[in-house]
Amino acid sequence: MRDFRELNVWQKAHALTLVVYEITESFPPHERYGLTSQLRRSCSSIGANIAEGCGRGTNADLGRFLQIAMGSASETENHLLIARDLGLLDQAQYAGLSASIAEVKRMLATLIVRVRAATPQGRSRATGD
Repeated sequence: MRDFRELNVWQKAHALTLVVYEITESFPPHERYGLTSQLRRSCSSIGANIAEGCGRGTNADLGRFLQIAMGSASETENHLLIARDLGLLDQAQYAGLSASIAEVKRMLATLIVRVRAATPQGRSRATGD
């Protein structure tokens, strides 16, 4: 079991989530259950999946949850594009968020490769099978 709070990628994802929550406060009320909710949930899911993977017993589990976090990062990226195209984000906000999500995705990709390299085929770290 790893302490997810020590991972730079979790720290970046957490910081991004806080910014997304702050920025979506200014979205129109009619988007509260639409894009605001979807963007917040997909973004917070990045860090949540990193944390859950760290709490599991094997590198294979961690790798699987990192992949799910990558999917959530891509979903967040899509929602940011929609928000920009609807005029809910100005270009500067979008550029900053886009750069942050790209950094998180790069970090996740690197970590996924490292975890896979450390995972023996067909063996569990927890049981040694």
